[in-house]
Order: sequence, then structure tokens, then C-alpha cells
Amino acid sequence: MKPNYVLPLVACVALLAVAGCKKKEPEATMPPPAATMATPPAAPMTMAPPSAMTSAMAPVGVTNIELGSAAGADMKITMAKSTFAPKDKLIVAVTTSTTDPMATVPAKVGAKWTHVDSNQTVHEDSRDFQLKGEEVHDFEVTSPTPWPTGRYKVDVMVDGQTVQSRDFEVK
Repeated sequence: MKPNYVLPLVACVALLAVAGCKKKEPEATMPPPAATMATPPAAPMTMAPPSAMTSAMAPVGVTNIELGSAAGADMKITMAKSTFAPKDKLIVAVTTSTTDPMATVPAKVGAKWTHVDSNQTVHEDSRDFQLKGEEVHDFEVTSPTPWPTGRYKVDVMVDGQTVQSRDFEVK
């Protein structure tokens, strides 16, 4: 008797042919995994030499503003007041300070004078400084005619940002 291998062999070849011709289905696409990047290790902190310090490392603050109509040689107000006469000179003494007293910090310091009752800017002035430690700077305004009576205010700014204000009156 002869083994009959032909029939099973043909069946296997036919099965493989059908399986091989099967249409390939697209693979299921999975959304990309959420960003799970590992946080890089912190870089070691290094300090810049004092001569290389910038305003980011040694910021400027306004520690005091004072109003008056006269200032001494040290630019400090000789007699502070909040009520002025119509013919007075208006002076604001701005005390600035850097957090590192040895660092020189460039900054634009200014004063904006406003007549509150009319919401009118009377005068605005700003100057560039190289600030170091504590310093006093004066801003003054005069008028060739008497000041209108009423409520006023002065805004003191550092680099364009108002940092302190004072209200005062002219009577």
C-alpha cells in the first residue's frame, strides 16, 4: 500500500496560499504617548563674579519718596510736606537701593506729576542712572504761573513701572 501524502500536502499548500493572500488590515494606530520626558538633572549652580552682576542679579528698589519744595546738597528734602502753595517748587526725592551694595545697576528712574482733579499730566521726567547701593535722586517741577489748587499725585517709576506714589495738595 502506498501512503497517500498527496491529499494532505495539497490541503496544506492551499491553506497557506489562502492565508498568504489574505488582505492585510491596517494596524491599529495608537495615539502617541503623553509627553513623559524625564526632567533633566538640575545644572550645578555657579555664581558670577561680582563685576559681572547684572540688574537681574542685583535689582533696584525704591525705598522711600519724599515731597517738599527745597532739598539740600545731599538731594534729601529739607522739610517734607504734603500741602504746597500755588507758587511753590515741587520736588520729589527718590531713595533707591540695590540689593547688592557693590553692584552697579543700570536703571531708568522717573517721576510723573498729575493734577488728579483734571486727570492731566503736569510734567513727566525720567533719567538713566548707574545705581550702586543707596542713593537719592531729585525730580522737580516748577510753573511760570501759579499751580491750580486741587489734588495732585506723583508716580515714581523704575524702568517704566510705577513703584511708589504720593498724593499731595496745592492750596
